[in-house]
Amino acid sequence: MILAASILAADFTRLDEEVQAAVRGGAQAIHVDVMDGHFVPNLSVGLPVLEALRRTTSLPLDVHLMIDNADLYLDAFADAGADWISVHVEAQPHLQRTIEHLHQRGKRAGVALNPATPLATLEEILPDLDFVLVMTVSPGFGGQKLLPRTLDKVRALKRGLVARGLRAQIAADGGIDEGNVREVVGAGVEIVVAGAAVFSGGTPEESARRLLLAGTRP
Repeated sequence: MILAASILAADFTRLDEEVQAAVRGGAQAIHVDVMDGHFVPNLSVGLPVLEALRRTTSLPLDVHLMIDNADLYLDAFADAGADWISVHVEAQPHLQRTIEHLHQRGKRAGVALNPATPLATLEEILPDLDFVLVMTVSPGFGGQKLLPRTLDKVRALKRGLVARGLRAQIAADGGIDEGNVREVVGAGVEIVVAGAAVFSGGTPEESARRLLLAGTRP
């Protein structure tokens, strides 16, 4: 289990301290949600925050572009320090071109799916992906409860990857906490994105450690 701590729930007045605490607790990546208020009904961080994070940590920066016209900003986020970049299948008309460009920039390339989006939309692009980000809530706001049926999608995706001999990892984002992380990992998720479970209860160090323990406990 790889824990990608999502800063959406962090205290931005103490962002450096919060991130470092999550790292001490075992987080192996820092997840950054970028929202434009169009594709999802909310706004979030931009390039200056990403650049600040790059100076703060050497961990992979996992940037989830929940925006329209993401192709226009790929290079800017790559230059700002993103290591893993995911775009939404629902918002990208030319996924093949997008993924190829990210690989040319030396980035891990992923595609995200909203809860109501079927796996069939990835049929052609799946062999080219480094990871698939399954949204386990409707994106846009933190603190939501995980939608149980999204784990059926994860299981089906895992079966498809194994059957086709493909290498893409499965990530999941939304409502994951100590109470359900074991089920999430058991369904096939390898990269767990967690915001509130890391930054909204106790210290990020303690919370990250407990979440990792819960996700790996037999």
